[in-house]
Amino acid sequence: MNKKLILESGEVFLGEGFGANVDTEGNVVFTTAMTGYQELISDPSFCGQIVCMTYPLIGNYGINRDDFECIEPSMKGLIVRELCDFPSNFRSQMDLDEFFKHKGLSGIAGIDTRKLTRIIRQKGEVKAKIVDASVNNEEVIAELKAKAPFREHIQTVSTKTSYASPRRGKKVVLVDFGAKLGIIRELGNRNCDITVVPHTTTAEEILRLNPDGVMLSNGPGDPTSVPHALDMIRGVLGKVPIFGICMGHQLISLACGATTFKLKFGHRGGNHPVLDLRTNKVAITSQNHSYAVDSESLKNTDLEETHIALNDRTNEGVRHKIHPCFSVQYHPEAAPGPQDANYLFDEFITLMDEFKNKK
Repeated sequence: MNKKLILESGEVFLGEGFGANVDTEGNVVFTTAMTGYQELISDPSFCGQIVCMTYPLIGNYGINRDDFECIEPSMKGLIVRELCDFPSNFRSQMDLDEFFKHKGLSGIAGIDTRKLTRIIRQKGEVKAKIVDASVNNEEVIAELKAKAPFREHIQTVSTKTSYASPRRGKKVVLVDFGAKLGIIRELGNRNCDITVVPHTTTAEEILRLNPDGVMLSNGPGDPTSVPHALDMIRGVLGKVPIFGICMGHQLISLACGATTFKLKFGHRGGNHPVLDLRTNKVAITSQNHSYAVDSESLKNTDLEETHIALNDRTNEGVRHKIHPCFSVQYHPEAAPGPQDANYLFDEFITLMDEFKNKK
């Protein structure tokens, strides 16, 4: 299939389509991850986005049954320099092209991903569409410019009903804003009894479950699109320990009076250095977000900054000065990515123990 990628800003890239033979559109973003494409494809935080892989060869170890981060992918498309047709790995069950056809996803290969990445870095995230090579460019560009930004990302990926992953340990309520399975795996590895609830769950409903702790998950899009979540956070703050990841981090900050802003091209990849201001140690982290917390806005709140990104000095973590609550912008569950920050789940367990002993 001859396909082309058309950007709202006017650039056109010709390539070869793979996966389902359908048109697809979304915001184009890039990730610097060298491996982990299966986890990236199934990460709910990529909802509504067309992802450009900066590493040139993708698909070389196929798709397997174990590395998914959600059951149904919510990304819009994938852009690669070279697609591997014959994967080689003992766990591989199908190639990337076959998986995309099965899921109705569209991708494009054979384009200059380095040039595309430079355009995104210069212009920021732009709307784009993967279409048949015969389509009129100007018509697509006009269509993209006229279309309003999509904001219902969290509503799209959050679970609609509560469900449990029962164990014998501490009872944790995981509020799903687009939660990756890696969070459930890490809590399960620590024997937590997990109840996953929709993003619309109220503080009263959460406290009725009598949890030992509340986890606020990652998720896609703009944190200001779910104002009801701020009331929920304020309602549980101080009554139960809270740990937030990515979207959860931004929502905790907003609920405590800070503000957020949109990054020019976001942080995506598995090689982002983050400094812990308390220990002066650096962790290499996995990240995937378009928005960040304004560090200056934290000064008039009860939150203290605990982590910063060394690439651009943006905020990467906070801790509440009074209540048992902390959060990070990056992904300690690291799927895919380094496991430097995995210890934060242990800190959450310790926080729940300390809070229980104070009662």
